[in-house]
Amino acid sequence: MAYKKSVYEKAAQRLEARRKKAEDEQKMRRNAAALKCPELLSVEREMADCAVQAVKAIGLGDDAEKHVLKISEKSLQAQQKRKELLKSAGLPEDYLEAKYTCPVCHDTGFHDGYYCDCYKKLIKQTAVDELGISAQIKKCTFDSFRLDCYPNVVDPVLGISQKEQMKTVYEYCCDWAKDFSRRSTGLIMLGKTGLGKTHLSLAILGVVINKGYSVYYNSVQNIMDRLQKEHFGKTTYNEDSIEGDLYESDLLILDDLGAEFSTQFTVAELYNILNTRMINSKPIIISTNLTVREIEEKYSQRIASRIVGSCMPLQFCGRDIRQILNG
Repeated sequence: MAYKKSVYEKAAQRLEARRKKAEDEQKMRRNAAALKCPELLSVEREMADCAVQAVKAIGLGDDAEKHVLKISEKSLQAQQKRKELLKSAGLPEDYLEAKYTCPVCHDTGFHDGYYCDCYKKLIKQTAVDELGISAQIKKCTFDSFRLDCYPNVVDPVLGISQKEQMKTVYEYCCDWAKDFSRRSTGLIMLGKTGLGKTHLSLAILGVVINKGYSVYYNSVQNIMDRLQKEHFGKTTYNEDSIEGDLYESDLLILDDLGAEFSTQFTVAELYNILNTRMINSKPIIISTNLTVREIEEKYSQRIASRIVGSCMPLQFCGRDIRQILNG
């Protein structure tokens, strides 16, 4: 799927607001200029009349070129007159022009029949804003990930240095994000608190969403709270319901699995999310402080098997980065 309909609608509303602001400010400048130099209004009317005449002249057959040339000369004279009047009033030449945010599409979002680059950028930013974590995404990038915070000591379980292990994890995540597709294998990030799981999840999110894919990110606790409200509050399914994000997004990122309060309902919903996405070959990223064995004990063997069957395990190790950075 592409971004949600609401993303395009909000981006279009932002464009419209930009365009309206530019044109309202243009009107204010025009009124202010007219007070300084009333003759400007008649020159502006003459230029507008030339534009109308040029359109009409197209239908004059063989005489069209001659008429258009005449009208063009008249329009150029009016433009020159406007420049002189503005200069005499102490105003810049472009004072009466609308100052659009995008000079290419004039804040319409389209250029030569295609989406303008400014609109594409706005759509991506709107998609990020809808997640409510834009500040975190800006902060948590691959470039800002600190490999130097991991100790160069051998991990007793993995048998290699913790720094080397995290370098491997980091590079795998970079490549995974770069090569992401709707059929990518999922990831499960395993390890204690503060080892960079959320940071790399958000770094991946930033790259994937910038490629034009839809992503939904949230903690498992928040997701279960929303689902309970929608189910027991008798909220009907619609595009804005959380179920649309959980099942249809190109990438789903479940943060902090295991921290939520478990009930029959939450376990059943977690299984349904994992099973549905697995059946539809839709990738998922899970971060958790639990081991695979603890996931099986906390939830069920069915849930653990679906995670293991659809996700590449990435083992995080080292010391709590936040303590190191704040220490």
